[in-house]
Amino acid sequence: MFRQSTILLFSSAIALLATWAQAETLNVRLVLSDSTPPYQQFSAALNQALAASKADVAVIESQAGPHTQPGEGAHTDLVIAAGMKAMELAIAKFDVPVLGVMIPRMGYEALLERGSSQKRSKATSAIYLDQPWDRRLSFIQAALPKHKTVGLLYSSDTHILLPRLPRGMSLNAQSTRSAENFFATLESVLNNSDVLLVIPDSEIYSSSNVRNILLTSYRHQVPLIGISQAYVNAGALGAIFSIPEQLAEQTGEMIVSFARNRRLPEPQYPKLFTISLNQQVAHSLGIVLDSPEAIRERMDKAGEGRQ
Repeated sequence: MFRQSTILLFSSAIALLATWAQAETLNVRLVLSDSTPPYQQFSAALNQALAASKADVAVIESQAGPHTQPGEGAHTDLVIAAGMKAMELAIAKFDVPVLGVMIPRMGYEALLERGSSQKRSKATSAIYLDQPWDRRLSFIQAALPKHKTVGLLYSSDTHILLPRLPRGMSLNAQSTRSAENFFATLESVLNNSDVLLVIPDSEIYSSSNVRNILLTSYRHQVPLIGISQAYVNAGALGAIFSIPEQLAEQTGEMIVSFARNRRLPEPQYPKLFTISLNQQVAHSLGIVLDSPEAIRERMDKAGEGRQ
């Protein structure tokens, strides 16, 4: 009788320990907007970061689509939504905390505004794709110290909070309401600016507009600062951005933190960033550029290269 009781007690203890062990595992659903290389790079880097952290995290990956359901696979504690399409789906379908990654700040805030009527009770946060204003302006100041007036073109429906400028720098910001006056406004901005700064405004910098914007700025001898490597490849003088691997590292840190306290921090900008320069365009414009390393060092010394 005593032996049977001991076996029963031992079995119960094992079952209880197994339950505790299962409860400690954080189940993460990673939803990718599509299967293009940037999202695949992010996924691979995130899994590497989590493996290196040795945190007890289980990741299930899926792609955003009409058939994506919250109930697929194991219970989900946290959703990582990579890209706007994935973020829209996650907010609509999952009733657990959601962390959006690889999404612009304006897109994230617009999503929350549209979804406010749903009175979502679970936490939502983000790691923005775009860089903070201070960092972008610091980059221009470090790379192009003689270029004092920064041109900014944005659509009338875009709500932007204009930044506080570093000493000696001025901003020439203009909005455009329609396709008819778009290039007239662009010409006006370029005529009164030393450099044109791209912002993540899809109405202005659409795939159909970017080439013409680059050609027009080049004709005016005004360098363009982009938001990705693709801009530099297409003819921008330079760009400051965060690559998928850098965003994945920061995401991994937030997942590990969430596993400990079950809380998401406030939305934040990328901690890590990359500088890319087009020396051929610089030479054509008569501009002498330092190396990315020298520019980054100058930004750090100014105290504005990190967020």
